[in-house]
Amino acid sequence: MNELQLLGPRGHGEPCGTAVLKAVAEDFQVDEVLDIPLAGEGEHLWLWVEKRELNTEEAAKRIARAAGVSIRMISYAGLKDRQALTRQWFSVHLPGKADPDLSGAEDATLAILKQVRHTRKLQRGAHAANGFTLRLTQLKADREALDIRLAQIVAQGIPNYFGLQRFGFEGGNVAHARHFAESKTLPEKRNVRSRVLSAARSYLFNRVLAQRVAAATWNKALLGDLLAFTDSRSFFPAGEAECTDPRLAILDLHPTGPLWGAGDSSADGVAQALEQIVAEDERALVDWLAEAGMTHERRILRLPIGGLTWHYPEPDILQLEFVLPAGCFATVLVRELVDLLPAGQADNPCVF
Repeated sequence: MNELQLLGPRGHGEPCGTAVLKAVAEDFQVDEVLDIPLAGEGEHLWLWVEKRELNTEEAAKRIARAAGVSIRMISYAGLKDRQALTRQWFSVHLPGKADPDLSGAEDATLAILKQVRHTRKLQRGAHAANGFTLRLTQLKADREALDIRLAQIVAQGIPNYFGLQRFGFEGGNVAHARHFAESKTLPEKRNVRSRVLSAARSYLFNRVLAQRVAAATWNKALLGDLLAFTDSRSFFPAGEAECTDPRLAILDLHPTGPLWGAGDSSADGVAQALEQIVAEDERALVDWLAEAGMTHERRILRLPIGGLTWHYPEPDILQLEFVLPAGCFATVLVRELVDLLPAGQADNPCVF
């Protein structure tokens, strides 16, 4: 499956040029934002960890080995990119134990920057947001066009697609999900089960959003839509009054799309009809998600980009700084700006 099949059309038109992302780890920096006051005491040791070109799961295994505990005693809020420089929290459950010597976990790819005790473990999804610093290098684009595009994004947000990394190489996770859906089975391994269920829900959401982008309704409320605030998981129906709510214009309130599971969508009108078209076209996946015990949830269709700033450190480098809610993808913002090229191909004008 190609990018357009997995995501859908861009919200702001064709890209302004080409660039490279992640030529080095420092080009993609992520800082987890966790609004939890730590007690300074308790049986859980929280660690603020910097990782370079190391995925979250491998970091957790190394911390467990150094601490002399089972991997089940290690918790983290979310997965972070491997090919990046990231800073995130982990917690280690150490009931009745002193702080262990964790130096064995550290090397050029992992550094423990802070250790704090707390009364509870770190829960998945507990982080409020992620802060990003991205550098697009070998940039070949019109700077004026980029500045106009970035200003549009500040004012209007972007379609809140799930990024390509959710779907695996060439959409392999979606193909894997279809296999299990058609056989009405689930993978035995928990991590595989989680990956394919997530890929299926994300793909179906992207299909609904792609239709809204094509119809130029991704950034406005339709009668029957279910609306939500940026950082809220609750939603409410859109009647005539809600469709003109001023909070829509200032990017506080947004239409939502379905994350399919058990239970019916309470969307109505045009929004419900559009969702139903996708559901009928992908009936095997929709039914499989419900039978797997997933619950029906909603996700905002429009993503506001918090604190977006940009500058050009060099003529061929664009640096972006911004904050996204947890579960949203920085690469989806980049996609609205430029086409990304592999570092080895960037100097070849024949490669697109």
